[in-house]
Amino acid sequence: MMKKKSIPASKPSLMLFLCQIVSALDVPLDLSQPPTITQQSPKDYIVDPRENIVIQCEAKGKPPPSFSWTRNGTHFDIDKDAQVTMKPNSGTLVINIMNGGKAEAYEGVYQCTARNERGAAISNNIVIRPSRSPLWTKEKLEPNHVREGDSLVLHCRPPVGLPPPIIFWMDNAFQRLPQSERVSQGLNGDLYFSNVQPEDTREDYICYARFNHTQTIQQKQPISVKVVSMDSLNDTIAANLSDTDIYGAKPVTERQPVLLTPTGSTSTKVELRGNVLLLECIAAGLPTPVIRWTKEGGELPANRTFFENFKKTLKIIDVSEADSGNYKCTARNVLGSVHHVISVTVKAAPYWITAPRNLVLSPGEDGTLICRANGNPKPSISWLANGVPIAIAPEDPSRKVDGDTIIFSHVQERSSAVYQCNASNEYGYLLANAFVNVLAEPPRILTPANKLYQVIADSPALLDCAYFGSPKPEIEWFKGAKGSILRGNEYIFHDNGTLEIPVAQKDSTGTYTCVARNELGKIQNEVHLEIKDPTMIIKQPEYTVVQRYSQVSFECIIKHDSTLLPTVVWLKDNDELPDDERFLVGKDNLTIMNVTDKDDGTYTCVVNTTLDSVSASAVLTVVAAPPTPAIIYARPNPPFDLELTGQLERSIDLSWTPGDENNSPITNFVIEYEDGLHEPGVWHYQTEVPGTQTTVQLKLSPYVNYSFRVIAVNKIGRSQPSEPSQQYLTKSANPDENPANVQGIGSEPDNLVITWESLTGFQSNGPGLQYKVSWRQKDVDDEWTSVIVANVSKYIVSGTPTFVPYEIKVQALNDLGYAPEPSEVIGHSGEDLPMVAPGNVQVHVINSTLAKVHWDPVPLKTVRGHLQGYKVYYWKVQSLSRRSRRHVEKKILTFRGNKTFGMLPGLEPYSSYKLNVRVVNGKGEGPASPDKVFKTPEGVPSSPSFLKITNPTLDSLTLEWGSPTHPNGVLTSYILKFQPINNTHELGPLVEIRIPANESTLILKNLNYSTRYKFYFNAQTSVGSGSQITEEAVTIMDEAGILHPAVGAGKGYSEILFATSPVMHTVGPTFYKVQPLYPRIRNVTTAAAETYANISWEYEGPDHANFYVEYGVAGSKEDWKKEIVNGSRSFFVLKGLTPGTAYKVRVGAEGLSGFRSSEDVFETGPAMASRQVDIATQGWFIGLMCAVALLILILLIVCFIRRNKGGKYPVKEKEDAHADPEIQPMKEDDGTFGEYSDAEDHKPLKKGSRTPSDRTVKKEDSDDSLVDYGEGVNGQFNEDGSFIGQYSGKKEKEPAEGNESSEAPSPVNAMNSFV
Repeated sequence: MMKKKSIPASKPSLMLFLCQIVSALDVPLDLSQPPTITQQSPKDYIVDPRENIVIQCEAKGKPPPSFSWTRNGTHFDIDKDAQVTMKPNSGTLVINIMNGGKAEAYEGVYQCTARNERGAAISNNIVIRPSRSPLWTKEKLEPNHVREGDSLVLHCRPPVGLPPPIIFWMDNAFQRLPQSERVSQGLNGDLYFSNVQPEDTREDYICYARFNHTQTIQQKQPISVKVVSMDSLNDTIAANLSDTDIYGAKPVTERQPVLLTPTGSTSTKVELRGNVLLLECIAAGLPTPVIRWTKEGGELPANRTFFENFKKTLKIIDVSEADSGNYKCTARNVLGSVHHVISVTVKAAPYWITAPRNLVLSPGEDGTLICRANGNPKPSISWLANGVPIAIAPEDPSRKVDGDTIIFSHVQERSSAVYQCNASNEYGYLLANAFVNVLAEPPRILTPANKLYQVIADSPALLDCAYFGSPKPEIEWFKGAKGSILRGNEYIFHDNGTLEIPVAQKDSTGTYTCVARNELGKIQNEVHLEIKDPTMIIKQPEYTVVQRYSQVSFECIIKHDSTLLPTVVWLKDNDELPDDERFLVGKDNLTIMNVTDKDDGTYTCVVNTTLDSVSASAVLTVVAAPPTPAIIYARPNPPFDLELTGQLERSIDLSWTPGDENNSPITNFVIEYEDGLHEPGVWHYQTEVPGTQTTVQLKLSPYVNYSFRVIAVNKIGRSQPSEPSQQYLTKSANPDENPANVQGIGSEPDNLVITWESLTGFQSNGPGLQYKVSWRQKDVDDEWTSVIVANVSKYIVSGTPTFVPYEIKVQALNDLGYAPEPSEVIGHSGEDLPMVAPGNVQVHVINSTLAKVHWDPVPLKTVRGHLQGYKVYYWKVQSLSRRSRRHVEKKILTFRGNKTFGMLPGLEPYSSYKLNVRVVNGKGEGPASPDKVFKTPEGVPSSPSFLKITNPTLDSLTLEWGSPTHPNGVLTSYILKFQPINNTHELGPLVEIRIPANESTLILKNLNYSTRYKFYFNAQTSVGSGSQITEEAVTIMDEAGILHPAVGAGKGYSEILFATSPVMHTVGPTFYKVQPLYPRIRNVTTAAAETYANISWEYEGPDHANFYVEYGVAGSKEDWKKEIVNGSRSFFVLKGLTPGTAYKVRVGAEGLSGFRSSEDVFETGPAMASRQVDIATQGWFIGLMCAVALLILILLIVCFIRRNKGGKYPVKEKEDAHADPEIQPMKEDDGTFGEYSDAEDHKPLKKGSRTPSDRTVKKEDSDDSLVDYGEGVNGQFNEDGSFIGQYSGKKEKEPAEGNESSEAPSPVNAMNSFV
């Protein structure tokens, strides 16, 4: 009886479900069908505000659907927003944030609609929110002074980010603070101390917040903790009391547990189904309390319960409604206990019980869409049709809505639509699209024809028959060309058309036919099944005990199907073998040389084929070499006294006496034989017997002069062979077997060469070995022709017709008679070249580099040999873009078998090709088909052949280039992009220019002087842009030696004013200018000499500004002197200055009311004498130096005398009068350094600032903290570990909005390993 996987008819609800499965067929894309959403962004989509926003919406359908979007419930017209584009042939939106857009402006709820003539599918509501990583709020942290043994909580209070940050605590050296049962971090990020100890005293408890989405780490200001021990407290009290006072603090007393979090005796917790439930209890007490968790009235769920944070946190994964209840945490120490009960309620967002499935119906059929969901609270179900609530959608008489089910009756083609089911409650919603597609289609089979399945014997075989049709087709399976329909318990028929053979046997091999039929037609498809022999290990590795420093070998001899290629891998303890030259892997064994103790373990031989895998293992035990006179383990001595008895024609008895086993029992004996008549001196394996057996009966072959020897084997190894036994010559007999591998293959068109493998002397069974060779033409009533030959393995039959089949057999015989009748084989006489060429050659050009060629097969009779395939010769005639011929290089592709089409890859775009096709047999190629001409379309060009940059000046560069070596079409234009590069290899703004295709030179003008630029250059055809070529060049420095600021100096790039010229024409170049957003003069720099100074600056603002330079003596109240700058240059030379004088300078612009740069101060060099005299040789100088030395000596004597009399040298007063501006006292009112107040908006501390005596800010310079180099409490890091901001000096900074920044920079990579 036919066995089929189906649902019993007695269960109508399951029958409805089966209807869904049966109807949920994938509709082939060449048939009309409503849209189906195939890809969309997540419902809650948090985006990086620094990158473009990509909102995905992909759909399929026939005809291809069009796409539209809504934003916050209203139509989103992307054509009116230049920052928003939709990908071609897609609904995916790309919002350009990196080119001036603001991510915050695009927050909202988005929904995509895909629509065609058969319906409309909608996406989920996609909520777009940019991630936020705000800065820490400013707060004044007081040092924490705690008595030893008391509890302590250090609050983190991280900024609220999106998504929430990950919290961890570290010290100034970026080391994770150690945590234990006594000290641990809570779920809210606070650091809890159950009781403090003196070793908890430190000044650098730092809380870090890591915002994963923007890869940013923020740090809190360091928190100082001072633990006051009882000993130090008693010392302090004693120092302040008289000898008669009674004093002394109480010693550290033990305390019973008190909960730090949560507070009170009870609390509640709500969690959603499927989420992770985290419950926390942290207690204070001395000794440190131990936490224990229980569930009232039940057990904690097995396999889903975990304890974290030293059992202070209970974690239950994948929670369900059954996990609701009261969870009790108990904190206990030797003095008592305290407990807290957390009442947990598990709610549930909607989840599917039965999601609606696509429904394919034929006209007049009935069907249902079912939408069932559950949740807590129970979700409400609502239906939409083509994205519109079904209540207001166009009516369909075939449709009836019944709660969570839509029933369709007698549908027509107009009933096709997409239905949406929405299941929602207060915790979320589910939205599913399911279409109803009304089609009338005959059956089609989607599984490829003639597909080959290969299966190991005794394994299940699954033969596919994927199908489609409307109405749903019936599937039947047949075996063989004329087989009957398959039925019975040995087959399982799946609803998707798959035929399952649970236990495939050798006789299961064959061709199987799948037939699909419905009322509109019938179609069939053939697949092929091959059953392979299983892979087996016939000689497995065995348990071995071996002495240290000796050698051991494991065998692994396998048997496998001849058509499968096995690979053998050896493992040690289920891992790869050690990379050690002592391990030698042979074909059938593994040998370990010089064994050591670390070689002890399990060795596994794993054999893999494409269809199966087997393995076998053995244990190696390494024993130490025993000391003298300990027991010596060695190989056994060879057996002796071999004796032959019971001689018969085909058997004989062999017995022996074992040699000494040398303290390791003999496990087995190996018997070998020598054939002194045919192969003297060569020993062959005969058999083996257990080590307890000393006699064996051996099977013999006729006409062999036998000698035997025995080898003993123990766990140490094999003995030397025994002495050979006496010889025994067996009687002759007829051959038992015929030659193997008989073949008939012609070497010429008119002959047949018959070959075979000769029998060995051992197989001959007697003298006078010969062969009877017989043949006759197949399918012709001819008699056998025979000939007897000797000492050969080949016979040539001449005068045969060309390539006809022959029946062939080869029989062995000797002086005593013939071997059994041999089996027949089929051979063929010689082949000749094919007679005709393939016809109807057609070429279909797929793209610019790929074509498909078709041809009709030649008649088999004209092949005149074994059809090996077809060869396609093709060659390029000329390039359509260059119209120049070149040396013709023909290419050849061979397509095996009776294939009638093939792909031609690697073609050159925009070229003319020719090809012809020839049939191939074992003799060679047939005639060529007529040449077929075809042309490839245009493609993208290669990169330009060269790009040279010449004639650098102060503000211009000349570019020259060569056309692409392979234009691959008609060039339409060139694209040039360039951008400046500063000294730290940062890139500036990117500028793009389009250049006509007939040009080869370009001059760029009004560039920045002494600036490096990077150029990107590529060519374009109508198809698109080709690969680009890059080059770098530098504009020269001003010839006057003026010092100019580097591009991008300071913090980031300035706006760059430049003008570019496209290709130079006789009418003059056209200039392109980029205007800055607002006028300003910045980066005023000076380079001063003795009497002049070079002043340079950077200007951003309107064109044609007239500059002036104002200067004066620094500190003087005199009016500023003014010098007008000719033209719009950005440099000027001040002349006539006084040597050795400090000057102030500023730059302004005419016409810009009150607009000037900030002041800069410089000092001219000292005046130089007109000639130099070596004063060291002058007498007056020598006398002066002597007087100075004498005066210094007198002063030293006076100071020494005063010191001995108790006098004080006023060093302290001098230091106070000349305090180092880098070392400033801390202000008492706000805790900041005198030089860097809050008014400076968190300016960084200067490198070298010293720590106040109470050590509340930082350690010595070797222990620099993040706060020392960051901006106050808002220190941040780049991902490469560098700090943002400067170590010293001033820094421009834009004001922050509240407590949030636009986005914080990237973190230190070293910290990423902590979280």
